Amino acid sequence: MAVWLREQGHDVVETKERGADPGDRVILEWAVAEQRVLITMDKDFGELVFSRGSAHCGIVRLPDLPAEGRIELMQKLFKNHSNELEEQLVITIRGERIRISRPLI
Repeated sequence: MAVWLREQGHDVVETKERGADPGDRVILEWAVAEQRVLITMDKDFGELVFSRGSAHCGIVRLPDLPAEGRIELMQKLFKNHSNELEEQLVITIRGERIRISRPLI
């Protein structure tokens, strides 16, 4: 996914480039500090945002699919929902369904 996103011209940082996994909270803090949309397959980030009120700059949660499937979903997301990616929303993709949520402040 990261390679494909870079090929599309996006500025991408993979957590594994920074060493050992520091945990979801720290990863979310990095994303906020660097004003990055977080792309993940981990549903725990949604809990940090919705249940604990953690700040974020947008989260895209993809299903656990092979890389080709995730890339196809991201292509659809960029084509049909690029504005939402700029609005700090939480986007969950399941199959053909895209759910866009705005955390309560």
